[in-house]
Amino acid sequence: MKRPLFVAILLLFSVLGFAQDSIPQKLLSDLNFRSIGPAGMSGRITAIKVDPRDDNRIYAGSASGGLWRSENGGTSWSCIFNNEAVSSVGSIALDPQNPDVIWLGTGEGNPRNSNTGGAGIYRSPDGGKSWKLMGLEESRHIHRILVHPYDPNIIYVAAIGNPWADSKDRGVYKSIDGGKNWELILYNNERTGAAEMVMDPQNPDKLIVNIWEHRRNPWFFKSGGPGSGLYITYDGGASWSQKSEKDGLPKGELGRMGIAIAPSQPNRIYALIENKEKNALYRSDDGGSKWQKISVDPNIGNRPFYYAEIYVDPENENRVYSIWSVLSRSEDGGKNWEVIAPYDYIHPDHHAFYIHPQDPNYIINGNDGGLNISRDRGRSWRFVNNLPLAQFYHISYDMEMPYNVYGGMQDNGSWKGPAYVWRADGIRNDYWEELFFGDGFDVLPDPNNNRYVYAMSQEGFVGRVDVNTGYTQMIRPVHPEHIKLRYNWNAPIAQDPFDSTCIYFGAQFVFKSKDQGQSWEVISPDLTTNDTSKQHFDESGGLTYDVTGAENYTTLLCIEPGLSPGELWVSSDDGLLHLSRDSGKNWQELSAKMKALPEGAWIPQIVHSAHQKGAAFVVANDYRRGNEKPYLYYTDNYGKSFRNIGMDLPAYVLSVVQDPVDPNLLFAGTQRGLFFTWDMGLHWQKWTKDFPTVPVNDLKIHPREHDLIVGTFGRAAYILDPLEQLRESIALHRRNENPKLQLYTVNDPWKHATKRADGSRFPADGIFKGENRNSGLEVFVYNGFEKEDSVKSKKLQLNLFDAQNKLQRTWYLDPKEGLHKYRLAMQGKGLGFPDKNRSLNDTTEQAPTPLPCGYYRLELSYAGQKADQSFVYRLDPRLSDQISLEDLESSFHYRQKLDASLDSLHLASDWLKEAKMKIQISKELAQLSLKADQAKAYQDSLKSLEKGLKELEEKIFGKVVDGYYDQPETLQSQYNAILMYFWGNWAEVPSQAQILEDKYRKSEQAFLEEWKAFKQNDWPKFESLRQQFNLNLKG
Repeated sequence: MKRPLFVAILLLFSVLGFAQDSIPQKLLSDLNFRSIGPAGMSGRITAIKVDPRDDNRIYAGSASGGLWRSENGGTSWSCIFNNEAVSSVGSIALDPQNPDVIWLGTGEGNPRNSNTGGAGIYRSPDGGKSWKLMGLEESRHIHRILVHPYDPNIIYVAAIGNPWADSKDRGVYKSIDGGKNWELILYNNERTGAAEMVMDPQNPDKLIVNIWEHRRNPWFFKSGGPGSGLYITYDGGASWSQKSEKDGLPKGELGRMGIAIAPSQPNRIYALIENKEKNALYRSDDGGSKWQKISVDPNIGNRPFYYAEIYVDPENENRVYSIWSVLSRSEDGGKNWEVIAPYDYIHPDHHAFYIHPQDPNYIINGNDGGLNISRDRGRSWRFVNNLPLAQFYHISYDMEMPYNVYGGMQDNGSWKGPAYVWRADGIRNDYWEELFFGDGFDVLPDPNNNRYVYAMSQEGFVGRVDVNTGYTQMIRPVHPEHIKLRYNWNAPIAQDPFDSTCIYFGAQFVFKSKDQGQSWEVISPDLTTNDTSKQHFDESGGLTYDVTGAENYTTLLCIEPGLSPGELWVSSDDGLLHLSRDSGKNWQELSAKMKALPEGAWIPQIVHSAHQKGAAFVVANDYRRGNEKPYLYYTDNYGKSFRNIGMDLPAYVLSVVQDPVDPNLLFAGTQRGLFFTWDMGLHWQKWTKDFPTVPVNDLKIHPREHDLIVGTFGRAAYILDPLEQLRESIALHRRNENPKLQLYTVNDPWKHATKRADGSRFPADGIFKGENRNSGLEVFVYNGFEKEDSVKSKKLQLNLFDAQNKLQRTWYLDPKEGLHKYRLAMQGKGLGFPDKNRSLNDTTEQAPTPLPCGYYRLELSYAGQKADQSFVYRLDPRLSDQISLEDLESSFHYRQKLDASLDSLHLASDWLKEAKMKIQISKELAQLSLKADQAKAYQDSLKSLEKGLKELEEKIFGKVVDGYYDQPETLQSQYNAILMYFWGNWAEVPSQAQILEDKYRKSEQAFLEEWKAFKQNDWPKFESLRQQFNLNLKG
């Protein structure tokens, strides 16, 4: 069986200290994450650009999933911003003189409650192959970048700044030396950033900017203030003029604006202005000097803080687009508006837009659900369904085989999809099922029957869903005394581990249901601060109300049952942590025990330890108040004391999980990627192998398969299969060992049926295929030999033995230093039918025979060292009522017997190849050594022999012809007819196969007799002719 890692030994190592800080890369090199999607429900697009030289080259920036590029008009995509400090894209600019130069502003420009911050501006000189940070790290959110069309060293940047905190790092920046240095050229105050910036297409020194005052708190959002305004410069930012009501703008405080200049008539400028009176569209026809209100049509927009952008058709100054909850268009200069993409057509909530400068029919739209492309000015759209940008809040799993992954996504509902499939062609979007719409959060499958799940949307709207039918019962708790409940945007739900019918749900109180949500009881007092000064979320929004539940505060965030019955850990968004050990009768508040945790910090996650009662990990963060320090606490005494084990992490923490086998192995999800520690937080190491920089909101480890399941906020779901090898690598590292040879099996392989993928068999390039798990035999080999130590051993030899210790297969593998994975087929030795094109000196096994299920042992040999490992080859549980292990054994032995009987035919086939080769060599020799007439005479004399060889070979393989040809029956076709009954059939030997075998045996015997007669009666003529013409082949 697999090598165990004993917890006691690991704890001993943790006490004694470890060898080094970081796990060497050679121990991690073949540990690979799989991206499983989904992509059919994509994620928020924040920026779009198209290469002016090639309109098939599209760049799409996402809120938290990096920058993506398509080279074929959106058919297929690759991420080109994977490994930088952050993954949030706020703006893209291409150098007009050299579009291979890309400027990328990080930090999305739409500061909702779940916004993702950035870390400055990046530049790529080579189309995204490489990137360099060019400064402005503290600006946090960059919404616009403009590059001077004639001087690429001049760059303008509009920085919104951190919406959660006061900061001077916001406004309009300018560089005149290609980004080496930056000057802040427009700034109002610490709450006012640059939300929009456009450049006159005829005068690059003329810029129009919206400076926007705004502030987000966990409990409130305010858009607008005295710092907001509309500014114009005519000299590249050396001086600015602010437009006001004297120029026709609205009176009083202003907010966010969308600004657009008509390319075909640059004096025509539009501004969609949030203001105190009524949000409206304004227009200037004199280049921005004077303005007039054009329209207050409700189809212009509705949520300025989240989307306030307008775009003008490059050929028609009267055609204007507005992107907001829906997509609308005006054909009369902004006076009247028509919705051209309603809620039920393409995904609502639009943030990015592109119009082709020479072909205004070609438009691209980015929204909360992904990317859409139109070639007919919005009359029809093509959705890009292969961008895996889902923003998971939570992730969970079930115990099916194969198991499923569940999770809820920002603005994209709650979903269920396979961790892997026993099907062809990867994990397609179609395998993911939407369970519940809205903003999706935690999803819990019923442990008794995962036909039913609990799923929710924002503000605690939770339902019990029948996955098979879609029938949904809403089960949101209400208070029996009619107390108004405060549900968080992302309300907590938990399954009781000791009672499968019992669940918990949180508002400001903890609710308990003993009947799967049909009824509820309150089992706690208000476990928040109940600070009424922070409960005005129904007034949130500032100049424009925006009351969506995103600012609900003094609410519960997490409910975590512990290892003991009645043990409940509960946290809140205002910094409180409570523990009950008697099912809610009594509660103890513990937050003061977490030293250095700011009062009121957000506590989104608690994870109890599987190794020790009273032990738990507590994730806290305070970035919503401008503090981005990491807080990850651990207690092993029911909260009497805590220690911060996350202080060395480079970003604030979002999630954590502890390995159920190795108590010192932890994974932490942060705003800037996935980290792990092998020494309980003394040292943290970023995971970069096959995993991007992306916020990691949730982590789970599957209890049966020991896979690490990662719910990212921007790149959908990932899985590391399984953790066994990482544990072994860490054990080696702890002991500071460098063994010469180690062998590990990763997973017991499965013999399973494989179903075709749903839909098209040939889907081409426009489809997403999540990476599937290999269900065959995977082994990890650790090779500690230096190259010079193993000169004599060219190959690793790996032998496979069955339960009777009989050798079934030998592989010869290329040795690689360090830890590497090899994928092998569960097939025994086999001759297989002769191969016409196989060379005589080819010694590889031609057609190994599929092995039956059972126990096996691997033995590895290399450079005088040996290692072994055992495993079980398992049968598809779906077939257990159809196929027995005895059936598999019977089928295997029949195939072995059939295969072994091919020995004589192989001899005949090889002899025919050798005979043909001898004739060909002799003919070439005749051409070189004989006169022309003699050479021709020799070749003519061989024709009868060549004809005989050809006829014999055709009886085995058939004729060689161009095009389709109905071959007469051959030995090969008769043999394949037998094997056809074993393709996917593992049950008892079919009677049809035995009938066909009888026929084949007779044909084979007749052929062998004919071949022997040819050898005996005809072939000696070749030797006679060769001697007659004095042709010595050996000479």
